[in-house]
Amino acid sequence: MNKMKYFLKPVLFFLIAALPAVAQQKITLDEIWRGGFRAQGMDELNTLKNTNQYTVLNGNSIDLYDFATLAKVSTLLEGKGFSQLKGGIDSYTFSTDEKKILVATGSEPIYRHSFTATYYIYDIAAKTLTQLSENKVQEPVFSADGTKVAYGYANNLYVFDIAAKTSKQITTDGKRNSIINGITDWVYEEEFAFVRAFDWNKAGDKIAYIRFDETEVPEFTMEYYQGTLYPQEYKFKYPKAGEKNATVSLHIYDLKTGASSQIKLGDYTDFYIPRIKWTNDANTLSAQVINRHQNNLDLIFVDAATGTAKVVLNEKDNAYVDVTDNLTFLNDNSFIWTSEKDGYNHIYHYAKTGKLIKQVTAGKWEVTSYYGFDAKTGNIFYQSVENGSINRDVYRININGKNKVRLSSQAGTSDAKFSPDFSLYLNNFSSATQPEIFTLNSAKDGKVVKEVLNNNTLLKKLEGYNMPVKEFTTIKTEKGHELNAWFIKPKNFDASKKYPVLMYQYSGPGSQEVANQWNSYNDYWFYMLAQEGYIVACVDGRGTGFKGAAFKKVTYKELGKYEVEDQIDAAKVIAQYPYVDAARIGIWGWSYGGFMSSNCILKGADVFKAAIAVAPVTNWRFYDSVYTERYMQTPQENASGYDENSPINHVKKLKGKYLLVHGSADDNVHLQNTMLMVEALVQANKQFDWAIYPDKNHGIYGGFTRIHLFTKMTNFIKENL
Repeated sequence: MNKMKYFLKPVLFFLIAALPAVAQQKITLDEIWRGGFRAQGMDELNTLKNTNQYTVLNGNSIDLYDFATLAKVSTLLEGKGFSQLKGGIDSYTFSTDEKKILVATGSEPIYRHSFTATYYIYDIAAKTLTQLSENKVQEPVFSADGTKVAYGYANNLYVFDIAAKTSKQITTDGKRNSIINGITDWVYEEEFAFVRAFDWNKAGDKIAYIRFDETEVPEFTMEYYQGTLYPQEYKFKYPKAGEKNATVSLHIYDLKTGASSQIKLGDYTDFYIPRIKWTNDANTLSAQVINRHQNNLDLIFVDAATGTAKVVLNEKDNAYVDVTDNLTFLNDNSFIWTSEKDGYNHIYHYAKTGKLIKQVTAGKWEVTSYYGFDAKTGNIFYQSVENGSINRDVYRININGKNKVRLSSQAGTSDAKFSPDFSLYLNNFSSATQPEIFTLNSAKDGKVVKEVLNNNTLLKKLEGYNMPVKEFTTIKTEKGHELNAWFIKPKNFDASKKYPVLMYQYSGPGSQEVANQWNSYNDYWFYMLAQEGYIVACVDGRGTGFKGAAFKKVTYKELGKYEVEDQIDAAKVIAQYPYVDAARIGIWGWSYGGFMSSNCILKGADVFKAAIAVAPVTNWRFYDSVYTERYMQTPQENASGYDENSPINHVKKLKGKYLLVHGSADDNVHLQNTMLMVEALVQANKQFDWAIYPDKNHGIYGGFTRIHLFTKMTNFIKENL
């Protein structure tokens, strides 16, 4: 579920000229969802490895820049010069020697991360394009020597020889809804957040890949209406909690012999392979194997010459082990690893044998991003919440755990993109009062070398709206739990008056909504509601992240119990504020947040007057195996945990006003959740409001959809809160 949270992707936006200031201009939904408050950003940078440079996709051209000066050096590829790219460049990747580029065009999405596209190989020196395949393919990647490209098509793997311009099919049993080679199935893509399940070794003569046998996985069916006379049926394999998963196996294909061999990983049953990665030794493959409960993870090294597999590191947890992309192999094949084993997420350095060399970071705070390792200096760069769980700072520390330096200096959220030689970094800073500022900084001391981009024009425009400030605080519940919170009050707030309150939350495991960073789309809606006389509040209860493993994992086997208790208890505290109308408190959320708001209006019927649930899980038995069982085990093992905390089983408790919203083509949280919730409410003779958005997925967007949805929610709030 990727924490079951939907994000709109940032879009490069030219700043809108500041409007003339008035007493208080009104924020409108149309302006929010048409990008009127979108902050200017920078295109995603692709840092080169062989030179201290980076590239940016500017429109339909790939431009090269110098990291030290940020000056444009040249244009590597001008798309308009090639008829094949007239539809635009969607994405691109370099060969290891950075002399060739794989260019994607005509991309067609499949699920959250996956897509097919037409790919071309661009030779930078020769300025030529070579089509990879006549078909739209998935996840192409260069071999280490840049002479070949492996890719997925129709559930099989292929290797393209660039010089010969020929493709060789290396797997043959791929079949839709049956066998997948080298590309993940739906649940791996969604919950382990990767699509390419194959990898080249360092010599370019072997490909490791995961094979998925979906034969026994139950199928789910959706219908697309699309204005046609008959709806179009779409079927895909979707393992729900407690049901059969795909059977996975690990294979290595040898290009010299043309043969594949299956690797015997060990005596595992009902397991996942959430990551594979070749080490710096061309004959040593790493694979992570985790049990179905996801509380026992083995890091395995496979000798590709003999096929033998050896466990070099084991992670156990009483609840669950998080899978990350932080595994980094150093020149001697020792490796960097992150773990919560001391109660907080920290960085560790292990020998290639799996023996611990050093816990690099330590303390009652979390490492939130691992940026990389500089082999020349021995320094590791990372982001953490050492200066408060709602803030993010950039740090440097030596691999021996000494000489830690805080590189960022302002309270808020700093995020870094380092130059290939780790001498400089582009810093993106924002806070609740400061939109993104991009600066070039020194990796030695964090000092600003130059400002790259700011959003002063947006700040000037917002002055005309005279918006209130988001106030950060903590709430202590009656049970003694201290929870991070923020409040947005009307600008003309009068403490002698009584205000209605709308609470917003997400609350999923490891998530965070109370963060000191710049506005999201939702925030502008909250400011709009504040202009209409509402107080908007957000509370991160137990189960959310960045306050240690114990705080996050307390919800294990009981999703929706402690998180709901905390929202209800926080609402009770807020209700006691002298300026709050205790009879007019509402709550809303999306996805996991919709699951939460549904539970709150039912279990907290005497506290909440109204609730909005968008795309909610209403019964954990309906959701996928990997996400649900990570936190709940299976329904066969934990029936009470599932049933006591699923809102569909508490519909008789409804007293307040309830709005239920879903997209009919939601491949993630299926419409089934809402349809059966509706039936349960009907049979309980409970009145409620609901809306279905045809052919919309979990994000419920496209055209006027978001404006329509938020208009509906705004009207619901005004009428019922």
